[in-house]
Amino acid sequence: MTASQQQIQLARRPQGIPVHEDFRFETIPVPEPQQGEVLVKTLYVSVDPYMRGRMQDTKSYVEPFALDEALSGGVIAEVVSDGNHLKKGDIAIGNLSWQEFSAVSESALRKIDTSLAPASAYLGILGMTGLTAYFGLLDIGRPKEGETVVVSGAAGAVGSTVGQIAKIKGARVVGIAGSDEKIDYLKQELQFDEAINYKTADDIQKALQNACPDGVDVYFDNVGGPISDAVMNLLNEFARIPVCGAISSYNAESEADDMGPRVQSKLIKTKSLMQGFIVSDYSDRFSEGAKQLAEWLKAGKLHYEETITEGFENIPDAFLGLFKGENKGKQLIKVSDPS
Repeated sequence: MTASQQQIQLARRPQGIPVHEDFRFETIPVPEPQQGEVLVKTLYVSVDPYMRGRMQDTKSYVEPFALDEALSGGVIAEVVSDGNHLKKGDIAIGNLSWQEFSAVSESALRKIDTSLAPASAYLGILGMTGLTAYFGLLDIGRPKEGETVVVSGAAGAVGSTVGQIAKIKGARVVGIAGSDEKIDYLKQELQFDEAINYKTADDIQKALQNACPDGVDVYFDNVGGPISDAVMNLLNEFARIPVCGAISSYNAESEADDMGPRVQSKLIKTKSLMQGFIVSDYSDRFSEGAKQLAEWLKAGKLHYEETITEGFENIPDAFLGLFKGENKGKQLIKVSDPS
């Protein structure tokens, strides 16, 4: 094993859309595990839109990334030194630094079973993104048979899972995405009832009206911005709106850049519920969600797509691509193969 490794740090806080200069590659020693720790080798790294918020020095539901320190996120890793519970060769998941090797407390890792699904699936459909879709849709959206469910960011890891679960529950599903390839994926592979390419639609409001002739009962909001403004005009009485993300505004340089129509009157008139959430709200129920997702996956009722970028050095590029809509399904970076 080499004595040194690469780490990716936050070099500066982005202004608007992040750029390569916001990241710094540093050569650091491979750490020695201490008592209660194991040494792990990074196999897959997850990049997610929420990380953009953590790059700002502002109060949120999670601490911001520190300047000149390693960024971190969901990682699949191979255990390369024996511990008390984890053994060499085990594959585990944890929230780890963006570096090639880490010395980590065993309690910060969870061993995964790669006989049930490929290791990468535990960062997507069987991990945080799948659980986000499961709890956000079923606990807040509560779709009923025959209702219309609209999903923005529908070809992403969360959105594509939301739409499939809504179909399992008997709803009519309309997805919104940003390329013809993604539209074909939603309609042909995932069996969405309708899908709208917001980048080519001449009038997004008219396109939504045509796709939702009976209005909207559930809107799973991943993007915010003008797309969500248009959906709000179609809400039925007692509509439910799980607010999962607002990627359209993550790179806004000021609050004035994210000003839009006010929704209060629409919510009052339709008696609708609009609720923001984060998946950690449901941490005590993760086993319930993971079990159901695994059952649906095994039964062929859930399908998932991964966009896998090869190479540790390409982590920043993969992250930046999230804001250009380059990924279909879950965006991952493959750093290495198991030993």
